[in-house]
Amino acid sequence: MARRPPDLALHQEPGVFTQRTPRVVAARRLQRRRDRDATGRFLAEGPQAVREALRASRVRELFATGAAFERYPELTRDATPVTEDALASLAGTVQPQGLVAVCEAADVPLDRAVARTPRLTAVLAEIRDPGNAGTVLRTADAAGAAAVVFAGDAVDPYNGKCVRASAGSLFHVDVVRERDPHAVVAALRGAGVRILAATGYGDADLDDLADAGELAAPTAWLFGSEAHGLPDDLLAAADRRVRVPIHGAAESLNLAAAAAVCLYSSARAQRSSR
Repeated sequence: MARRPPDLALHQEPGVFTQRTPRVVAARRLQRRRDRDATGRFLAEGPQAVREALRASRVRELFATGAAFERYPELTRDATPVTEDALASLAGTVQPQGLVAVCEAADVPLDRAVARTPRLTAVLAEIRDPGNAGTVLRTADAAGAAAVVFAGDAVDPYNGKCVRASAGSLFHVDVVRERDPHAVVAALRGAGVRILAATGYGDADLDDLADAGELAAPTAWLFGSEAHGLPDDLLAAADRRVRVPIHGAAESLNLAAAAAVCLYSSARAQRSSR
């Protein structure tokens, strides 16, 4: 496990912290987006997220209950002890697992992410549900995507529910935030990346594209909100508008399931072409 530099050591105050301890109060403010944006920090909860944050050297403060010190000794060597109530005030779950970390956000600028020529990218356009966004981010990481772009009026990737749904994947990929979705499309296309828009009304069938060998090239998938899908102007900007075939009686797939099918289809095609 990667260790943080000595100047980031977490034991700076003696004793067990409570809800009223200033450092706990300051960390609790990170539950609000304006404070996350102002400080460039966010909260990550639970052993999986904390483990990945430590590996990525992104932890700036780690709070742990007495039970967590006993259960996760490999994670809590530099943790600050807090009461159960203090930990609960920082957590976003009903039954927290005793660990909450203050982490440093590390957005990657769009131009830098594109300069790395990612073979697979997920673009979350106007997706506002944090659970959906975090699940797609996790799926993109599992499929081997190098970057996940939060485009337009998308949810904050450092929202607590989004962080939890990503299950640590937030620390594995380039996370990009860009207000202009068309700037994202233009930058990726300029780097030779093909733009595919996932939509239930697409004129291209995903299986047909896979059979024709059209998924092997560097690809960015555009995904829209589950409620409204992709806006018309982004659909028009894509190289292809792709539907996932429905072979049974279901009306459609939800966003996370459709994203998983699309991303894994591209990942399989790309690996087979090497």
